[in-house]
Amino acid sequence: MADVAIVSGSASDAAITDKVRKVLDANGITYDAQILSAHRDPDKLDAYIKTCDAKIYIAIAGLSAALPGVIASKTDKPVIGVPVAGTLNGMDALLSIAQMPKGVPVACVGVDNGDNAAWLAIRILKLVKK
Repeated sequence: MADVAIVSGSASDAAITDKVRKVLDANGITYDAQILSAHRDPDKLDAYIKTCDAKIYIAIAGLSAALPGVIASKTDKPVIGVPVAGTLNGMDALLSIAQMPKGVPVACVGVDNGDNAAWLAIRILKLVKK
């Protein structure tokens, strides 16, 4: 059982995933990392969410950045979105993650800031473990 599920939308997000892994590893937090696109792999993503036993999701996505919102729409577990720089220096991805409809919350960290996503997950886990 992993504490955190790290889901990135593309293999090109590996540098951001590595930032998350580094902080989680340094703090002894278990995780499972997957590459699953909300657009290219919707059925695989659905299956993963249904069977995932992690307590928190960190979803890394650029461009339309739909991944964090899609995950949040399918689970009641906390979802932390990490926007990836691309077009518009990542502002399009940041706004896509931050501007979720009511009832589908996604926490959003800064562009390319996988470190803060991991730190936020650690703080949430501390609350869960109390």
